[in-house]
Amino acid sequence: MSDITAPVTPARARSPWRSRLSRWDQKGSPYAFVSPFFILFGIFGAFPLLYTFWVSLHAWPLLGEHTFTGLDNYQKLLQDPQFWNAAKNTLGLFVVSTVPQYVLALWLAVTLNRKIRARTLFRVGVVIPNITSVAAVTLIFGMIFAKGFGLANWIIGWFGLDAVDWTAHTWSSWLAISVMVDWRWTGYNALIFLAAMQAISAELYEASAIDGASRTRQFWSITMPLLRPTILFTTITSIIGGVQLFAEPLLFAPGAGAIQGGSLRQFQTLTMYLIENGFTRFEFGYAGAVAWMIFVLVLIISLINILLVRRISGAD
Repeated sequence: MSDITAPVTPARARSPWRSRLSRWDQKGSPYAFVSPFFILFGIFGAFPLLYTFWVSLHAWPLLGEHTFTGLDNYQKLLQDPQFWNAAKNTLGLFVVSTVPQYVLALWLAVTLNRKIRARTLFRVGVVIPNITSVAAVTLIFGMIFAKGFGLANWIIGWFGLDAVDWTAHTWSSWLAISVMVDWRWTGYNALIFLAAMQAISAELYEASAIDGASRTRQFWSITMPLLRPTILFTTITSIIGGVQLFAEPLLFAPGAGAIQGGSLRQFQTLTMYLIENGFTRFEFGYAGAVAWMIFVLVLIISLINILLVRRISGAD
């Protein structure tokens, strides 16, 4: 056979506009792909936030003139005992509900991470409370914590204790509302912890088992250190959700004046106080100031949480 090779054709030079289009594609495509998120965030996130701040600088009634007052609403808010009472209730409910919630979620995640029968069924089961309507949950738990015929009073009656009016006291209302919050969110956090646990290499557990480490020792020396980023994430999301707690305390004692969170405001949260000022008293400027104080509170607690986690991680 003759040794024939195909003729080599010279590479065609790219036209200038094709070169410019290619460079624009390389540089501009990433911005084009992420721009829808930032456009939507600007419309539905940043603009309402900035507009609320603008409203908070005014005396803004439902009817009448909108008068610019500067920081007067914030000065009035810092001297408002009802605002501080709502802040105390919000932080108290957050602590009372979050601590046991995380302990239970970690325990569930560790249990579901083991080889047990019908493991998938249990994993799906723990998230069912989270998809249940909050109104239905509150209605059922409202009957459980009812004063006259509630299941909670029936149980404590076995131990010889008197019936409790769960909505009348601060401690009892916080406890009842925290149970509702924990019932909804414990399974959700447990699944997040479980996903993080499954990402931990099994070789670490096998090596520690060869060295004689017990399961408890493995949990504190391997699982917990590697779960810190996940715990930080769930804590921040819990802070945001906890500071915005609204539906559970509102529906816990429905009826006239429900937005006040009890006759003595014993379980009124910051979000309820915001709604009360905005849509009951129609003081939108003052309500805007409350909204911004909630935003600042979330930022402060989140920063404290991040600093604590970094300090604990650095201490190791």
